[in-house]
Amino acid sequence: MGQSMCRHLLDAGYSITVYNRTPEKATALVNSGATWAASPREVAQDSDIVVTMVGYPQDVRETILGSNGVLAGLRPGGLIIDMTTSEPGLAREIAEHAAAQGCEALDAPVSGGDVGARSAALSIMVGGKADILQSALPLFSLLGRTIQHQGPAGSGQHTKMVNQILIASGMVGICEALLYGYRAGLDLETVLKSVSAGAAGSWSLSNLTPRMLSGDFRPGFFVEHLIKDLGIALAESKRMGLVLPGLALAEQLYVATAVAGWERNGTQALLLALARLSNVSWPNGPAPKPPQVPGTEAKHC
Repeated sequence: MGQSMCRHLLDAGYSITVYNRTPEKATALVNSGATWAASPREVAQDSDIVVTMVGYPQDVRETILGSNGVLAGLRPGGLIIDMTTSEPGLAREIAEHAAAQGCEALDAPVSGGDVGARSAALSIMVGGKADILQSALPLFSLLGRTIQHQGPAGSGQHTKMVNQILIASGMVGICEALLYGYRAGLDLETVLKSVSAGAAGSWSLSNLTPRMLSGDFRPGFFVEHLIKDLGIALAESKRMGLVLPGLALAEQLYVATAVAGWERNGTQALLLALARLSNVSWPNGPAPKPPQVPGTEAKHC
């Protein structure tokens, strides 16, 4: 996603400096005119606005707050936009550290997956100061179609948790419905034409179901990253005194998907885990894999 988003900025004429922990992933961007930097700090030293999109909260902390991170190099007046799905509390902490050295920060996670990133059609959920968001709108408008201010620092991340709860629980329903239709002997492509046009329609149904029907479980968004997000949502729910059993069930089903060996597949791989529970071999899909439980590996005597 980050590569597609960066390319939109390059195509719009922005001067871009890039860093990636795996340098090869930035090669295409450098070949297209981006400047390579050896660290987040060096990116910040060369930039007025620094956009980050990494994997996990600990990566966000290291990339922005670490000794060689963004805030170690950003000049006063600079802006950090973290587009990683991360922890609301960490977003607030980053905003506080940024303000202490005369900078600004926005937490701006996105939804829309690889398709939305390539087509610049992402939904961007922004936490932070409203006037700072307004100043960054020209950049955001190159990446997404829906850009909403959600409130103070951390609010963008809270909104993304709402999004992930909806997606994860919705995917359980989609996958169960597909298994039901398959076992009932229905033509699932015909079924999709009927249900996607009615009250059951959703982005996931329209965009991910065709992939499942063709046996395409490549990642638009990794299972392991959704598990990370659902863990954040569960922790925040507990902190707020909320009981969300549907969220807890979805998280456990996705953990089962990862344990079965599909953690680096797309979120639609949930279908494979649910099929396995019913002893169903999904057509065109990879065969069910035995769970890898730590400590149970076969040993040679």
